[in-house]
Amino acid sequence: MKTLHLLLIAPLLALSGTAFAADCAKMADEKKLHGAARTSFVQKCERDHAPPPACEKSANDKKLAGAARTSHLRKCAADAAAAAAAKKG
Repeated sequence: MKTLHLLLIAPLLALSGTAFAADCAKMADEKKLHGAARTSFVQKCERDHAPPPACEKSANDKKLAGAARTSHLRKCAADAAAAAAAKKG
């Protein structure tokens, strides 16, 4: 059951911040949020789904950009999610 849960959540965690930002904005549109409520929702959504700081640091240290950076951040976030799930269970 934990594996199924991880399989459902890992793709969300694996999205890069910019890729998920569009999804957060789309979700805000679907909820018909406007003004401060929309801004607050989008900021919280992006913050909750941002790659771990260690992944950002690793990408910066390797001087990755573009598709290589996105791929690295996705894999790193997925690995971090898997490690956290393994630690809990």
